[in-house]
Amino acid sequence: MKQVFADAVYWVALAHRKDQWHEKALQVSQQLGPSKLVTTDEVLDEFLAFFSAYGSELRVLTARTVRDLLTDMTLHVIPQSRKTFLSGLALYEARPDKSYSLTDCISMTTMRGQGITEVLTHDMHFTQEGFTILL
Repeated sequence: MKQVFADAVYWVALAHRKDQWHEKALQVSQQLGPSKLVTTDEVLDEFLAFFSAYGSELRVLTARTVRDLLTDMTLHVIPQSRKTFLSGLALYEARPDKSYSLTDCISMTTMRGQGITEVLTHDMHFTQEGFTILL
């Protein structure tokens, strides 16, 4: 089964109806066909951080969303570890000319390790590393 990486941009777009990528995220989700979504704890951390200043109601809702994602059998969440941190840090250090975040670097090294080439995002940093973006 094909694996597709889900970036924080995707989770935000799905959760936030007013997000500029919301409709596209819904459309792409329906068109994916049989595939397994993969994400990381770090990506879910970014998702929570995005909504952290939106008030208590959204904080509760996004926390519940993450808890649901963590138990979703159709999603593989790769846990944060020292190994993932160090592999992301190595890419971060290797690309001093780029503006990649550490989370993006962790995502990219995770994708390479899992043999994933497609990512649900609109972040062009992923195309700079040879990945295909789907939003």
